[in-house]
Formats: sequence, structure tokens, C-alpha cells
Amino acid sequence: MRELKTVLPYFRPYRAPMALGMFLVVLANAFTLVQPYLIKLPIDALTGPAGSDPDAIRGIVVTYAILIVAAAIAGGATRYWMREILNGLSRRIEVDLRNDFVRHLLRLGAGFYSANRTGDLMSLATNDTLAVRQAAGPAVMYTANTVISFVIGLAVMIHISPWLTLAALVPLVALPPLVTWFGKVIHVRFERIQEQFAALSTMVQENLSGVRIVRAYGQEDAQAAEFAALNQGYLQRNMHLAYASGAFHPIMGLLTGAGTVVVLWYGGGQVMAGRIGVGDFVAFSLYLSLLAWPMIALGWVVNLFQRGAASMARLNRIFTIEPEIAAPPAPHRPPGRAAAIEFRDVSFRYPGTDRLVLEDVSFTAEPGRTIAIVGPTASGKSTLVSLIARVYDPTAGDVLLGGVPLPAYDPADIRARIGFAPQDTFLFSARLGRNIALGLPPTAPYDVIKARVRVA
Repeated sequence: MRELKTVLPYFRPYRAPMALGMFLVVLANAFTLVQPYLIKLPIDALTGPAGSDPDAIRGIVVTYAILIVAAAIAGGATRYWMREILNGLSRRIEVDLRNDFVRHLLRLGAGFYSANRTGDLMSLATNDTLAVRQAAGPAVMYTANTVISFVIGLAVMIHISPWLTLAALVPLVALPPLVTWFGKVIHVRFERIQEQFAALSTMVQENLSGVRIVRAYGQEDAQAAEFAALNQGYLQRNMHLAYASGAFHPIMGLLTGAGTVVVLWYGGGQVMAGRIGVGDFVAFSLYLSLLAWPMIALGWVVNLFQRGAASMARLNRIFTIEPEIAAPPAPHRPPGRAAAIEFRDVSFRYPGTDRLVLEDVSFTAEPGRTIAIVGPTASGKSTLVSLIARVYDPTAGDVLLGGVPLPAYDPADIRARIGFAPQDTFLFSARLGRNIALGLPPTAPYDVIKARVRVA
């Protein structure tokens, strides 16, 4: 659950709706919990002296029936706006979290993407942010609802009969250890589900991207079989979670049902002995039934919190990764005019490898000159150009622009001044014109886009 602490800053922009939503939770519970008391009062009146007067009976029944219906309508309306505000708030938090996650991904270097699968990152940006949203919205709302209804309802029950309340709560002694144990089981199993979903997403993404290779080598059946095995594993992990969740809810219902049995047995004896009135007994039974649903819902809430915590832990592992290439605290201003690019004793090896792709490379590209880098396949030509754009930094040596090492500049300033045609082409899901105009705002003048197309 500690992992969810990193979600708290996302609530700050929505403090006002959060406070309003919590107020509506209290109000909704007040309207719900007043209804058993409104049933108790006419029962007490009808079993008293007024119960022998037909006109008085009619007036009492009509008055309290109207009050009960009014409380139910007010409670329903309040619960609607409670859900509308708090669930809507959680949707906004989900959007903010996903935006921050994608912005963070865009800051990370090429080495990060070499070590992490695309499917894993897609799963984090979709499935895991959804699980965090469920913990930040519905789980928080139902936790507040459960706590408030339990505290108020318990206070009224103690007021009616402390001994009957104590007897009703005896079966619930087993609740804390059960919630703790099931919470740990759900957390572990949901984390395994998310890992399997990430593997599944990766395989789909790789097969769609490389569908021509799959068909060229006649591997359709083999890939389909591998996907079926991953899918079956995903099903099994979900079923393991369903077994735990499925056992949790009936156990909660059993505990609350046991409390009801105790109330009927012990409370019925109290009524027959004249220690509590019929109205008190009916109200007590209704309060106990109203507390039953929050207690059962507690299992669902624990499930949501554990799922959210497992997903936030996966997201936090990415958020804690710092970009390999970042702007210095006081970046040097780029040259205002054309400047020389110099390689000075540059060597480079890719992260996680031992072979030097470039070794002691030195040359200077003066402004206005055309430089051709010639060499066989895998000799480091593309790597050399990547060092100019700071896709990577050299393992040793320096790349300088205008006599200043590139790390002294803001990478964004350098890349904005470089036209870079990568070896592997990639088209975004947009028209060809928008791909060519990448980096220009959508409202860019047509002449500017047309000029770029002409250059391309």
C-alpha cells in the first residue's frame, strides 16, 4: 500500500471537488442511517397508548412514511452526485497520471528502450493506470462510505443496547487477520497478472509490427500457438485471483450473517424479557443489515487498493529512472550561426555490450562542407551520426559544437537544429503530409508544410 503514496500529489489540483465529494458521502450516509430510526419511532408510538386510536395510527403512519420516502429520495440524489464527483475526479487523476507517464517516457534515452519491451510500456500506460484510477476513485469513496456508515451505525447500536452490540460484533473479531491475509494474496496475484498482460501485449505488438517477417518465414501457426500459450497463462493467473476474491466475499457474508443470527437469538430474548422495546429491536436489526453491505464491500475495496498498489509499484519503477541524457543546470547557448562539429578521440560501445563500435575517432566538419562517412555494414556510421544528435553520449572522448562539448548544451536546443534521417523509417498513424510536418504545430501555414515536403 505504500506505493500509493505517490498518487497523493495528483489529488492536490482537485482538493475542492474532493472535499465536496467527502461531504456528500457523509450526507448520503446520514440520510440512509436515519431511516431505521424513522421506522423505530412509529413502532414505539403504535405499541404505546396511541396505538389504540385509529386516527392517531393513521396520522403516525402517513407522517413517518412521508419522512422515510423523503430521506430515501434525498439519499439517492446525494449518492448520485457523490459518485459523479468522486468517480469523475478519479478519471481526471488517471488522465494526469497517464500524461506524466508518457512525458517521462519521451525524456528517457535510447538505452532505456533497448532494455524494455514496447508491450510492457503499453500495458503500463493503459492497464496499470486504470487500476490506479480504481484505487484513487471508487476504492477511496467506498472506504469513506464504509468507515462513516460503520462509525455512525455502531454509535446508534451502542445507544440502543451496548450488550446486544457486543454480541453482534463477536463474529467480526476474525475480520482484521482475514483482510490482511487476503490483501497480500490479492496484491501478489494481481502483480503476476499485470506482468503476464505485458508479455501478451508485447507479443501482439511485435507480431503486428513484424507481420511480413512472420508470413515470409511461414511462422503463422507457430506464433499463434505461442500466443495461445501466453493467453492461457493470462487466464490461469486471472482465475487464481478470482479464487481468492471469490472466497473473500462469501467469508465476509458469513461473518455478517453470523452477527444477524446472534442478534435474532440474543435480541429476541431481550425483547421478550422487556429489556428493550420492539422498535429498538427492529431498528437495531436494520442498522446491522445496513452495516452488512459495507463490511462485504470491504473485500472489494481491499481488492481495488491492492490492485492499484501493485500497478503503481510497476509505474514507480519507471518514474524513478532518470534520463541518461539531460540538460545541465545552466545550459550553454547554441551558436547563433553555422559552427563546426568536431569529434575528438571518440569511442563508443552500446550499453550492456563489450565491443567498441567506434574507437578513437577524430575529425572536424567545418560549416558549409559536405562530409561522407564510408564503411562496411556495422562499422558505426549510423552510431556516429546518433552521437551528434545525442541519442547516445560517447563512452570516451568528446563531440563538440562550436568548440563546446555537446553535454554543455540543452539536448532539445541541439536536436532542434539538426535534420536527422534515421536508417529505419517509421510513419505515424497520420497522413503523409503530417508525418513530413512532424514538429510543426497543427495550425502551421500550408506554405511552410509545402516547403518541407519539397525538401523531403
